[in-house]
Amino acid sequence: MTFVAGSFFEHVPSGCDLYILSHIIHDWNEAQGLGILENCRRAMSPDSRLLIIEMVLPEGNTFHPGKMLDMTMLATTPGQERTEHEYRMLLEKAGFKLSRVIPTNSSVSIVEAISA
Repeated sequence: MTFVAGSFFEHVPSGCDLYILSHIIHDWNEAQGLGILENCRRAMSPDSRLLIIEMVLPEGNTFHPGKMLDMTMLATTPGQERTEHEYRMLLEKAGFKLSRVIPTNSSVSIVEAISA
């Protein structure tokens, strides 16, 4: 593992097997999140994987703590929480394919993506 200083809005180190974005994408609007994902995609090799660790909202009116956070973010930041469908669409725009969403024992999930 290597830690590299920089801005994911400008570029991401290339050639890694795995890229992890933990509680990053939800902080930004769609255009900014798309830019971050596109920078990751450009840096990745064909066999690399991307893991996005975020709350993935259920569709409909099912309770989830992320829905309250989504309302808070609406009022205080440009970001938002997203459903699996919304992550799939955002990832596709950035050149990824959502391979799976892995639930955890907490309110967050792991969204796994590969190059499309």
